[in-house]
Amino acid sequence: MALALKASLSPSSSPPSSLQRSRARAAVAVATPGRPVGARALAAASVDPAVVMPTARRLAVRARAAATLLAPAPADKSGVSVAKAMSQARHKGKTAFIPYITAGDPDLATTAEALRLLDTIGADVIEVGLPFSDPYADGPVIQASAARALSAGVTTDAVMAMLKEVTPELSCPVVIFSYFNPIARRGKGRFTAAAREAGVRGLIVPDLPYIETSVLRNEAIQNDIELVLLTTPSTKAGMMNEITIASEGFVYLVSINGVTGARPDVNPRVKDLLKEIKQVTNKAVVVGFGISTPDHIRLVAQWGADGVIIGSAMVKQLGEADSPREGLKRLEVYARSLKDALSGGSTIGASWGDRPGSPMSWQGTSPV
Repeated sequence: MALALKASLSPSSSPPSSLQRSRARAAVAVATPGRPVGARALAAASVDPAVVMPTARRLAVRARAAATLLAPAPADKSGVSVAKAMSQARHKGKTAFIPYITAGDPDLATTAEALRLLDTIGADVIEVGLPFSDPYADGPVIQASAARALSAGVTTDAVMAMLKEVTPELSCPVVIFSYFNPIARRGKGRFTAAAREAGVRGLIVPDLPYIETSVLRNEAIQNDIELVLLTTPSTKAGMMNEITIASEGFVYLVSINGVTGARPDVNPRVKDLLKEIKQVTNKAVVVGFGISTPDHIRLVAQWGADGVIIGSAMVKQLGEADSPREGLKRLEVYARSLKDALSGGSTIGASWGDRPGSPMSWQGTSPV
């Protein structure tokens, strides 16, 4: 904190009046950590400059403590952490619904509307994919989606600006899914700081090995970003234990080895993997990759998954529609069918492509 507040600290001073206490609270609220307090801010807070001491470290510590106690809670809903959202779903006996969409496909305005729509439908967490030129862990659907977004000129800065506008409107947290290259180019600290400024609460980096996550994890912690780590069917037991300890928000169980892609069935090993992970952690365990139909969702929920991630099938609705408006309509119908499956609705046991009026077939879809 650039300036520290001193409000009637002298032993000979009389007790502060209610007005002085009000002004002290205002000054503390203005003097946020890491941001210098200028004359305009002080004037707006109606604080006498005589009560501000710019260099006393001990007062800076007191001011930070006061800020924690006196600063009002954020008014926006994006303050819900990923771990909190997962905890709320588990408390209600629900399997969390976590859809994935690519930022900027077909455009950022549609992405913003899709976020609002998915939140309204009841998403517990939303993953937003940051488009990257070499998404080698993804199948053709998301690869094509990222290419369309990049061709349209979508940048990391533009995505962050869009999220900063939308996240305060959402009741669920947003998690960015990004390959490591865009993070490294910007700098780990700057990237996580920008994400937090945009209202993002979590980060998934699929191509960063666990043994190389320490620096990014530290930067994420500094910026109140939950770094979600992944474990796969080929992860050794000892490493899996370490990953579950370090992962924040939830533990991401990748159901298959290899890239995302269409699969008729869920890998049966997921059932045993869920049991193994839950023996060593109380954290929520979420299954992704290969989850795309209501039957898939019902099955992994019965196996004990705390949440399911559906990606490419979501992306397909928006990216391959005739227009953004049509894409949003398709997304709504599809997302509601999956939400119904998690809620025990009538879509369970039916293939989406077989339903009357279905906007798409299961063929060619692949989750993230």
